[in-house]
Amino acid sequence: MIEWSESQRMLRTAVRQFVEKEIAPNLETLEHGDTPPYDVLRKFLRSFGIDAMARQRFEADIAKAKEAGEADESEKDPAMVEMMRGEETAMRLIPAIELCRFCPGMVTAMGVSMGLTAGTIMSRGTIAQKERWAADLLTMDKIGAWAITEPNSGSDAFGSMKATCKRDGKGGYILNGNKTFITNGPYADTLVFICKLDEPGVESPQRKVLSFILDSGMEGLVQSKPFRKMGIHSSPTGELFLQDVKAGPERLLGESEEISYRSGAKDTFSAERSGVAAMALGITERCLELSVRYAKERVQFGKPIGEFQLIQAKLAKMEVARINLENLVFRYIETSAKGRSMTLAEASAMKLYAAQTAVEVAMEAVQIHGGNGYMAEYQVEQLARDAKILQIYGGTDEIQITHIAREMLSRD
Repeated sequence: MIEWSESQRMLRTAVRQFVEKEIAPNLETLEHGDTPPYDVLRKFLRSFGIDAMARQRFEADIAKAKEAGEADESEKDPAMVEMMRGEETAMRLIPAIELCRFCPGMVTAMGVSMGLTAGTIMSRGTIAQKERWAADLLTMDKIGAWAITEPNSGSDAFGSMKATCKRDGKGGYILNGNKTFITNGPYADTLVFICKLDEPGVESPQRKVLSFILDSGMEGLVQSKPFRKMGIHSSPTGELFLQDVKAGPERLLGESEEISYRSGAKDTFSAERSGVAAMALGITERCLELSVRYAKERVQFGKPIGEFQLIQAKLAKMEVARINLENLVFRYIETSAKGRSMTLAEASAMKLYAAQTAVEVAMEAVQIHGGNGYMAEYQVEQLARDAKILQIYGGTDEIQITHIAREMLSRD
């Protein structure tokens, strides 16, 4: 894949028009007015029929599961299957790219709810759990949060995890612990809470990591107010406090203690990290667009600054970065079309490059705008703040390097 298809370009144009009409004029409110993004996101999903398609896909998946298995794709035309996989991935990434041109935080909020939270339940939950919780998350009728990070466990999520669950002797569990930096945490209706099983005689490093599906309003569960933070203000972030929260066996993900979250963490992280390339592409495209426009309009020493070679060098490097990010997105689409998931090292490499590139391009955009670029009146200031989170959440740059290097060193 070397360019977007005609249908993909049509979707990109339509999404861009929606963003420019519904989001761009309200950007200041979303960024500084403590306005949660969920109503706008629901309107976005309805406008493009994404919510209806998600529900149809969900119902089809549930029907297949109840019939004891997926349909046999070997009986279908391989070329058609590949095309449909690639198109589905592209149609999912294009809205993320376009939203990130103005409001990267909205993509984070939507991705955690529809992707991480709903995806976790769909991949590990029972049919009953999927029907009870996942459908409403996939359409954003309800908001989801995925809670793994704790105050003292950033990159060492499992090793430093203190949150626990204990068997209550009646088939259920008692949950305790604090979670922080939780996207959608303040407003989430449904929460996937990840913790360690507290068993007598079993030390923390060997304890099972289990997941529970919780609902807001449960006794003992407190959701904090949104944090104030550097960027992605349109993505509410907060803390969760659990004190003796009672969870019945139907809330244990998969309804089995043998389904440990450790085993599936790599798949979750790979999916999360792969999407960062699309976010970085949106930020980079917008920063480059604004910088080219400014370089044409801003006059210094009697001529537009775009005529100065140092500014031209910056713009040229930004365009190279844009092309590289677009190629990464194309590669991800083609990999998905082939039915292959990226390895953790591949996803980490994609995230590492994409995050660093978005930050570098955004900071260069600020530099090109000079003093104006430091002012909130100019959008590059917001995009520079928003881009930084890409190097932190989903695993820091340092963690990505570790995963890439370990995979390389393990080769024969």
